[in-house]
Amino acid sequence: MTGHDYPVHGSREIYRGRVMAVRADDVEMPGGRVAVREILEHPGAVAIAALDDEGRVALIWQYRHAVRRRLYELPAGLLDVAGEDPSVTAARELAEEAGLAASEWSVLVDLVPSPGFSDESVRVYLARGLSRVERPDLGDDEEAELELHWLPLPDAVRAVLAGGIVNAASAAGVLAVQAIQAGLAEARPLDAPWQDRPTAFANQSSIT
Repeated sequence: MTGHDYPVHGSREIYRGRVMAVRADDVEMPGGRVAVREILEHPGAVAIAALDDEGRVALIWQYRHAVRRRLYELPAGLLDVAGEDPSVTAARELAEEAGLAASEWSVLVDLVPSPGFSDESVRVYLARGLSRVERPDLGDDEEAELELHWLPLPDAVRAVLAGGIVNAASAAGVLAVQAIQAGLAEARPLDAPWQDRPTAFANQSSIT
């Protein structure tokens, strides 16, 4: 099916920060009216579902200021290094946040958590063949208090459904691992196309 392509007649920046920006687009609606749509530009992110030989998932216990509490999450990070392949970002974040390396990598799911107002997209990887590595010094911000916890996959699934794991990428990643382990689906190769990977923020920023 084809339909209205929502042409943009103008765009202006409202705010630009270190990890996000906000712009306003003048978008033509199907009836010809032009409406303003405010868009949060995001650099994109990766998350890692690291599964060990005992069937446990690595989870980080981390403070998140927007919700004013600590959450259980998969290791994750922003695509904030210009030109870096997302799989390299994922390997770096797994080492930094969990002190882990993996010999087997694949793609689980690609997510757009809030497409109504943001171009954010998150790629969630499956990492297996785990080994311990030394974590770097994470400084004195929230990451300095990261705690690594291991949860059996069935317990992680139950935590998602009970509201104990609420981070969107983490919930989706845990359920995707369960689907793969149950033989309901297969993970994609590491170089699988990422259709919705955002580019607007990186193209206008000095991310290094």
